[in-house]
Amino acid sequence: MSFVDVWKQLDWDDVRLSIYSKTAGDVERALRKPKRDLEDFKALISPAAEPYLEQIAQQSAALTRKRFGHTISFYVPLYLSNLCANACTYCGFSMENRIKRRTLDMAEIERECDAIKAMNFDNILLVTGEHERKVGMEYFREAVPAIKSQFSYLAMEVQPLDQEEYAELKTLGLDAVMVYQETYSAPTYAEHHLRGNKMDFEYRLETPDRLARAGIDKIGIGALIGLEEWRTDCFFVASHLDYLERTYWQTRYSISFPRLRPCEGGLQPKSVMSDRQLVQLICAYRLLNPEVELSLSTRESSEFRDNVLPLGVTSMSAASKTQPGGYADDEPELEQFAISDERSAADVASAVKQRGFEVVWKDWHHAYSG
Repeated sequence: MSFVDVWKQLDWDDVRLSIYSKTAGDVERALRKPKRDLEDFKALISPAAEPYLEQIAQQSAALTRKRFGHTISFYVPLYLSNLCANACTYCGFSMENRIKRRTLDMAEIERECDAIKAMNFDNILLVTGEHERKVGMEYFREAVPAIKSQFSYLAMEVQPLDQEEYAELKTLGLDAVMVYQETYSAPTYAEHHLRGNKMDFEYRLETPDRLARAGIDKIGIGALIGLEEWRTDCFFVASHLDYLERTYWQTRYSISFPRLRPCEGGLQPKSVMSDRQLVQLICAYRLLNPEVELSLSTRESSEFRDNVLPLGVTSMSAASKTQPGGYADDEPELEQFAISDERSAADVASAVKQRGFEVVWKDWHHAYSG
């Protein structure tokens, strides 16, 4: 069994109708409950919950402080390659975009690592386009141990791999993997993934199962908000999390909520989410699950990130560059997507501290056990 079996039992239109039929009474019941379920989550992300945002945010902030204290974990992405064998409508790295392609060699990786370490980071996310022939296991076998020797926690966001490959990468130092389904609507998924291995919806959907079975410490999931109706897509993320925690209880989980950003190709969101609605979603995830890590990237503006900081977020990226060589080079190539918060790591850390929070430069697991 995998989450695909659960997903097949959920009808998209039925879920959407259920969310939009929630009432103020459903929201109030959810707010009174000490432990919420997926039906409560539907109420908390529904239009009926929008007038209750202040109460939802207060409860979310209290739950977050109780579990995570006044700490915010920092991480930074390291883009190793913009080679990609997929054609995706929303991504600057899509194979159909006429951009200069680059894959970092070991010397260039070392320069990037030096630049990142100079900013104080010790929690790093490796990112590549999806090109298994040129940026696959052979490349990872060399790059992962070299990078892990310089950082205490190493995560990856690359093409989905087989369980045995994840198990091998774990022995080489891999701690976490972020794998986003983009959208849980199979028809919409097909509209946006036009060529390449990423067209295989179910193989991607089963990736967290393979990761957990391989013993990876932490798995990150999420939907690209804007490809489909956001409330329904985000319910499927919550359902996925619920399944994973019940099935693989020894693994840790994180959720990200990237909103579609401008990129080469200019795809416009199908579903526009306002800032208030993103706050509603973040807090709803927290009320559903007090333990899950909630991560906010530099896709969002500095003002939004600073203001939402106390409400449920537990980790943030900072000073992100979304192209290979972006930290050490003076002339970076095309980014994967546009960055909104362009502050330096030191400036973001200062803003976090000014709001009464402590910056944790390592991952939670290692920071608390070390």
